[in-house]
Amino acid sequence: MTKSEKNQAIDSLLDVLSQNDIFYLADTSGMTVAQATGLRRLCFAKGIQIQVVKNTLLTKAMEKSEKDFSEMYSVLKGTTALMVASTGNAPAKLIKEFSKKSDKLKLKGAYVESAVFIGQDQLENLVNIKSREELIGDIIGLLQSPAKNVIGALQSNAGQKIAGLVKALEERAA
Repeated sequence: MTKSEKNQAIDSLLDVLSQNDIFYLADTSGMTVAQATGLRRLCFAKGIQIQVVKNTLLTKAMEKSEKDFSEMYSVLKGTTALMVASTGNAPAKLIKEFSKKSDKLKLKGAYVESAVFIGQDQLENLVNIKSREELIGDIIGLLQSPAKNVIGALQSNAGQKIAGLVKALEERAA
């Protein structure tokens, strides 16, 4: 690879890193061609971009970036696949699902919204991260809950009692 090709690859990786707040680094060493093809198909089906990268080029792109990736330098050894997704837990779920079939795919590290996770033992934590849409749904559910409780109370027998009390207080005031 010539110096200009390396610089072009570094710039390409820098673009990927700067445009995405979620990426995972995975170890794919020891995979057969069939396993690697299966992984690529699974990534495509789940909307995850995957590419095998040279560790030195990725390190240089990370160093050029405005974001702080210094904690991730230690995992850049061996075969590294860069997985980019729009949902924080999608690659983690994919790695967990794929690991049931083959033990060849291991999590090296992840960068999710400026939080850094290092090592295979963090996989379960990453799987449990909720997506933005799930969090919004939870918040809406929490906001609707008190209103539903008031409406439910008003529609039940207790609601009739409350309405009667309100009417009695209104008559007293008049």
